[in-house]
Amino acid sequence: MRILVSAVVLSCFFGLPCSAQTILKSEPLMLAPYEVAFVKDASCPSGKVLKVTGAIRGLHRRKACVAMPGEQASLAAAMP
Repeated sequence: MRILVSAVVLSCFFGLPCSAQTILKSEPLMLAPYEVAFVKDASCPSGKVLKVTGAIRGLHRRKACVAMPGEQASLAAAMP
């Protein structure tokens, strides 16, 4: 029984998503509804990133410049 409980606790610990957000170099072409992507581009001032939120069919994506602390973000290459 202890082994089962230990296995469940460990699987919950390792199954949690990472708290760091990935910052893309370009906006993705496909975004699921309500999915969020952070993009580093020239449209936002220094120290801020573009937060893009996917929308359901027929509606426009939401875009806003938000501050992102350096320790929370990692820069990644986006596939064009």
